[in-house]
Amino acid sequence: MAPQDLGTKLTALVVDDNRISRKIHQKLLNSVGIMKNQGVGNGKEAVDIHCYGQSFDLILMDMDMPIMNGIEATKILRSMGICSMIVGVSSRSMESEIQEFMEAGLDDYQVKPLTNAKLKSILDKIKPNFTFK
Repeated sequence: MAPQDLGTKLTALVVDDNRISRKIHQKLLNSVGIMKNQGVGNGKEAVDIHCYGQSFDLILMDMDMPIMNGIEATKILRSMGICSMIVGVSSRSMESEIQEFMEAGLDDYQVKPLTNAKLKSILDKIKPNFTFK
């Protein structure tokens, strides 16, 4: 498989209650070749989608959401045995808040807004040979 084909093989879930942020992150994923991506509006929806059998290589998880926040959702996903790379993407910058989110089971944390450079650093951890489109 050629390196540029790796992006088309990756799947991603964007979990964010802000519709605009969710769409921006999905477009960013599309722009680097991750065409199989989906968005949901809260942590409960992220848990539910996994309960119905879907799985993803990458989950971009917001911290502050109604119904179920990112910390709760991450803990539940990990307790379900979900091994996807879960990256917290939030505007929170206090070390104690980030630490609490990381301890929930995150693999990485990025401060919003997500950029190509931040996404590349995430993808390098999943697929070191990933080539941006």
